[in-house]
Amino acid sequence: MKLEKAYKQVKLDITETLAHRKTQKLKRLVFGQNVKDGLIAKLVILALLTVIAFLYVKPILYMISTSLKSVADMIDPVVGLIPRELNFNNYKDAWKGLNYPEGFVDTMTIALFGSILQVFTCALTGYALARLKFPGKNLFFFLILLAFLIPPQLTIVPLYMIYSELGWINTPFVFLVPALFGQGLRGALFIVIFRQFFLSQPKALEEAAKIDGASVFRLFFRIMMPLAGGACLVVFLFSFVWYWNMSYEAALFLSKDFTPLSLRLSSMQMELLGNKAINFSAGMGQDPVTEGPKMAGAFLIIFPPLLIYLIAQRWFTEGIERTGLVE
Repeated sequence: MKLEKAYKQVKLDITETLAHRKTQKLKRLVFGQNVKDGLIAKLVILALLTVIAFLYVKPILYMISTSLKSVADMIDPVVGLIPRELNFNNYKDAWKGLNYPEGFVDTMTIALFGSILQVFTCALTGYALARLKFPGKNLFFFLILLAFLIPPQLTIVPLYMIYSELGWINTPFVFLVPALFGQGLRGALFIVIFRQFFLSQPKALEEAAKIDGASVFRLFFRIMMPLAGGACLVVFLFSFVWYWNMSYEAALFLSKDFTPLSLRLSSMQMELLGNKAINFSAGMGQDPVTEGPKMAGAFLIIFPPLLIYLIAQRWFTEGIERTGLVE
């Protein structure tokens, strides 16, 4: 009897232990050992990321869908995102209305050369603020931060007067010359990015190079710049996209002989169709005659920087992590 009771007790203890282990395993699976490791947390995060991704992708889907619709599909309320038939005439009209080859060259001239100049000058300035010792360094850094915080609308009038006296209006010099001196679009932000990156590098590299007799410029170009490849890529892509998409500054300084794509899009409707545009849905802010070409033109404009980012996204993400922007 005692052996039988002991056997039943041992069997009961084993059953309870196994049940407890299964319960704990199920809890770890659902809730996780930490809050973020559980199945519920992962499902919530996945749902949030899906919603955020949809909010970002939806305008692009609408743009592509509308650019492929005919006028009949635009008027028909039954047609949703998927058109009845693909209409590529909108892209032909947009290509013609934007004068895309000329606009592409004008925009690329500003975006490419302005970005390259900003990478070089902002890296040099950021290195000087991070590593070199000179009088007034903190004051210079404060002024750079102040330039970053001041809204550009406050400096537009004096800049326009200066550029007008120099004869730079309607030329790319209004963007390329400031970029040469580290004062292009968001130049102060890029200086801060490079400064933070160079501050994170070990001083032993510089000390070893100085022992070998390297000058400051040789140290910068032979050692520091190769290490700053990720930061350079981040700054280049940010600068390129901002130069490519700028419209406020371009509308003030460029309007006649040198016109980027962002300005051509705003005037494409009347240039392309003249008085043919009939506003069937003025209350909705859409014209079915011109909405397709406008969306096609918008997609043609965003496609080059989008393609560049798709190619360089892995290095861009690594550069973001190394520069400390995610901290």
